[in-house]
Amino acid sequence: MFEVQTIAIWAGAADLIDRGGVVMWPILALSVLAVALLLERGAFFLRTNAPGRLDRVQTMGKRLRAGDQDGAKQLADTDASVYGDTVRRLLDEKVTEAAATDALEAQRRRLERFLPILSTIITAAPMLGILGTVLGIIDSFEVLGEQSTTRDPSLVGRGIAEALITTAAGLVVALITLLPYNLIRAQVDRTLSRLESLVASALTKESV
Repeated sequence: MFEVQTIAIWAGAADLIDRGGVVMWPILALSVLAVALLLERGAFFLRTNAPGRLDRVQTMGKRLRAGDQDGAKQLADTDASVYGDTVRRLLDEKVTEAAATDALEAQRRRLERFLPILSTIITAAPMLGILGTVLGIIDSFEVLGEQSTTRDPSLVGRGIAEALITTAAGLVVALITLLPYNLIRAQVDRTLSRLESLVASALTKESV
């Protein structure tokens, strides 16, 4: 029964892509890419901001403020996340403003990985849908122009269906990507805030 339902779903999807025309293929490619990148980013932030790890981050911050660099380094050595990497970078050399900036920027690149691509997908998917709309309408007008009396309305309807399907598909891909993208952006901001707190703890103690 499950196999029959799966075959039916795939057949329906293939029919929808066929009715949507050639523009449906790049929209489909964008949807697959978006899902893959969102899953990767979601898994990354689940590991990075797990409850147990956040407790360790707070402990590292307390040790840095107390001047216990050895204790903070010991915790950082067992932490493979951006937090541990930042503390190791800070403590491997003299803690300065320049070193702190370099450490933050190095982690920013890790945190914002693939976000420009996701942002591009959110913008490009509806634009591709509009392109499909234009192509579908052009097909419909070509049919009307070739026949003085249109005997088969389905020929015109095919172009209109192509226009509507591609528009809907582009909007669906953009909307499905937009919400997780905003959630990931929020995680980036929270993580950077925690990293800035760690850096401030190290700089405060260093300046004392």
